[in-house]
Amino acid sequence: MNNSSINKNLETLNQPKLDWSLIQTQMKSKLGVEIYESWLKKISFSEAFNNYILLTVPTRFIRDWITSRYLDQILQIVKSQKKDIIRIEFRISDVKLNDKETTKEQFRNVTNEKNVSFIKDSYLQYNRIDQNKRFDNFLTGSSNKLAYEASVKVSENISHYNPLYIYGGVGMGKTHLLNAIGLELKENNKVMFISAERFMYQFVKSIKSNNMVTFKEYFRNTDILLIDDIQFMNGKEAMQEEFFHTFNALLDKGSQVIVSADRAPNKLSRIQERIKSRFAGGLVVDIQKPDYELRKKIVEQKTEELNKLYSDQINISKDIQNYISTEITTSIRELVGAINRIISFSRIYKKAPNLAETKVVLKDLLNISENKVTIDLIQTLVCRYFKISKNEMLSSRRSRYLVRPRQTAIYLTKILTSKSLPEIGREFSNRDHTTIIHSVKTIEKLKEKDPEMVENINKLKNQILYNCKENEI
Repeated sequence: MNNSSINKNLETLNQPKLDWSLIQTQMKSKLGVEIYESWLKKISFSEAFNNYILLTVPTRFIRDWITSRYLDQILQIVKSQKKDIIRIEFRISDVKLNDKETTKEQFRNVTNEKNVSFIKDSYLQYNRIDQNKRFDNFLTGSSNKLAYEASVKVSENISHYNPLYIYGGVGMGKTHLLNAIGLELKENNKVMFISAERFMYQFVKSIKSNNMVTFKEYFRNTDILLIDDIQFMNGKEAMQEEFFHTFNALLDKGSQVIVSADRAPNKLSRIQERIKSRFAGGLVVDIQKPDYELRKKIVEQKTEELNKLYSDQINISKDIQNYISTEITTSIRELVGAINRIISFSRIYKKAPNLAETKVVLKDLLNISENKVTIDLIQTLVCRYFKISKNEMLSSRRSRYLVRPRQTAIYLTKILTSKSLPEIGREFSNRDHTTIIHSVKTIEKLKEKDPEMVENINKLKNQILYNCKENEI
């Protein structure tokens, strides 16, 4: 490389930096303080180049989390400062760049590392592959082994199974497998990964803008088409017609089509028979509910990931992990959600929950019979907390020292029981349902402004639930 080329590259690398502090302020404002403090604050600015910027994050997990959830929003914020930015690249903090010595070749070596991820603008702006959903972190068991193996085979040999149709219930890992296939093939192929809902949106948008030619070309020129949740095409005849012709065009030229749905092809409702026939003519595999061994592996892996992320985190005991694995059987997504809740509990209260506390935290996921929270219990504990009598609370008196506890009790009744507004009103001395609504809204507004109110509500809520569970146990 001659000196002029090197100097030109160094000039590019040393362009004036963006106002990162302003971008941070905008991220905090638009995405929320909690999200910013938990995730986005960990991003540090490295360099701005001609049409992209390089950011640094401390771990691969944080990079993948930000990439899959907030990258689009961050890109738009950056573009508000510099419109010619079309992508964001990340590197892990252990990858070093020396500004004074970086050449084009050195930088290419860095950007080729697996710890750098990016997202590009496109005129359609919907091809999004989650960098965190890979084959190597997809846990397998008897319930999903066939679907996993078929997906791996497709990623190794295009058109080996064409189309590949994966079906199963919500939260079973279908989207994860589609992502994994896309990640494996995107380096050497033109990959399009899109939900059926998004496909429909773009189809309608193209018709309205009289731009169907571009729409057809975009989809029919792809090498790999992955469509998630195909069942959402039901009843959309015009869109099904376009999809059918796109589907045939891709198969004719040897492109790979992978489809996911919540049911088998012959069970799809309001989908053209010829489309269902095409699906059934490929490889059809299902993902069933995870068995205990798979659920246990998922819980252990997720717990380990989150414990590594939060250095101050208290490890969740094996007993709690086994309990979650045993009790939550519906979907993988609910398993992950359960672990997230337990970790959040531990961070808030600075301790790992015991079994009784775990049942409270996961009460809705555990499908435990209706929590035995009664209005009488709520009224009793609220009166005890505010040091008033139940007769005073239920009276018609409107003294301030009575109104707030009464509103608090009504609010807790609304969120902790399934009682209707008229039913709640009857339990509070036959008050009108509009009074009940007013009380609930008043407490909600106070919680937004008054941290002490939030603390009081949380203390009372925990007392009620713990009291209820202790009686049950």
